[in-house]
Amino acid sequence: MIKSELIQRVAQANPHLYQRDVERIINTVFGEIGSALSRGDRVELRGFGAFSVKHRPARTGRNPRSGAPVQVSAKTVPYFKTGKELRERLNGEEAGG
Repeated sequence: MIKSELIQRVAQANPHLYQRDVERIINTVFGEIGSALSRGDRVELRGFGAFSVKHRPARTGRNPRSGAPVQVSAKTVPYFKTGKELRERLNGEEAGG
């Protein structure tokens, strides 16, 4: 599912809201998640999962074509860990058991 499909489904499920308002809400939610992660904060959505950042140190990698060593700089990457309810739903188990 892409963002425009999410906006469309949320708008269909909430006919009292205009699609442009749903789009603004979803963009705001995603923007706030991104802002929190850029500050190094953790974002937890109970039952769904938690977004956080992980710091990867600099390392020596390999060019996949030539096999030559390549320096890879340190970086911060987003990380998502599923919540228990979502994990159970994906595995076909009853949630809330």
